Amino acid sequence: MKKRYLVAPILAAAFAAPLLLLGQKPAEMPSWTAEKCYGIAKAGQNDCASTGNNSCGGTSRVNGDPKAWLFVPAGYCERIVGGSKTPK
Repeated sequence: MKKRYLVAPILAAAFAAPLLLLGQKPAEMPSWTAEKCYGIAKAGQNDCASTGNNSCGGTSRVNGDPKAWLFVPAGYCERIVGGSKTPK
């Protein structure tokens, strides 16, 4: 295959991409407050835990540990299956 056939589409894409992006604007930053949500963290992915369960961030040993928590946007914890605002 000739190089000319490969170069033309690449150059066209390089010049067209910025034009396509001109009309887009960045997403607005949400202003949200966080709350602790217990029982939703995957093993090793928790932000921290209630007293006596484990030392802190990233140390949960099981998925859905009822004493390990993650920060989530306020109002979302009850919407997540297994989520609770208090440790169980």
